[in-house]
Amino acid sequence: MAWMELSIDATHEAVDWVSTLLAANYIDEVRIGKYAEPELGSPSDLVKLPWAFNICLYIPYDTRASARVAEIINQLSPLHRIGLTAAPTEAVVEQKPEPAGVLSPLIHRIGQRFVVLAADAPYHFKAADDIPLRLKTSPAFGSGLHPTTIVSLQLLERYVMPGMNALDLGSGSGILSVAMAKLGAEVLALDNDTIAVQSSRDTVGLNGVAHQVTVMAGSLGCGSDLGHWMGKARIENVATIQATATFDLIVTNILARVHIALADDFRRALRQTDAGAPILITAGFTTTQEEEVATALTMAGFEAIDCQRFNEWVALAYRL
Repeated sequence: MAWMELSIDATHEAVDWVSTLLAANYIDEVRIGKYAEPELGSPSDLVKLPWAFNICLYIPYDTRASARVAEIINQLSPLHRIGLTAAPTEAVVEQKPEPAGVLSPLIHRIGQRFVVLAADAPYHFKAADDIPLRLKTSPAFGSGLHPTTIVSLQLLERYVMPGMNALDLGSGSGILSVAMAKLGAEVLALDNDTIAVQSSRDTVGLNGVAHQVTVMAGSLGCGSDLGHWMGKARIENVATIQATATFDLIVTNILARVHIALADDFRRALRQTDAGAPILITAGFTTTQEEEVATALTMAGFEAIDCQRFNEWVALAYRL
């Protein structure tokens, strides 16, 4: 059988976004490869690679293939316009490669207590307070060990307290919701992407915290009017959570433009209690967008109190 191969080169920032969009309709036909970094001291070490990943989609080569490819290229065009992906290329191939697992079976320690591992990976606790976070292979944004996930977890470990009422906005794989629940919080996990909602539910169930985490398709305040995070049209039949003083902590690992648009809703959704000032943790962007996000949040009344960085990626913590 012949296949139409659509190949897209992408940056670290874009790989989750591209794979999530493609997986919405072609979950079994997506292949992701990482470009090797040049060795230190080699001639190519002087030139920074423009792309970190290559994502390939395989579509049956039939009378509908060209129309499907055109639709996908149109959906990806916002990322190409801002330089996060190369222009897609097409080729007809006789066979598609076998899929490879996205999540490494190796154990990854993050912060002082979190241990991220695959669903069936064996693990023996090295410390009594280790917190295992188990993940299935998933096409949802926020899956695996993207730098935005890592810096978010590092800040959550510092600021989540038992008994908090927390919101995970843009829950993706659900890993941040599970982390907060295992630190003792009651969590509402929201996402407007159907794949992410199911992935969050699967991760919550896998980690045994369904009694602490409620997963919903929805958004906060005016977030429902922003459409899908990939720039698609407004999503119908998605619940809107009103921005009223409800949460002690909000974590949101999403695009910079969404942080900026929801700055006032974040403030209205947080509540003041005798236990202390409410916390907002923002991630999902690089240092390029950091100042713009910080300005919007400061204007909304937030005070910066902490940050965590991973190369160009940054997570910021604020309080009211």
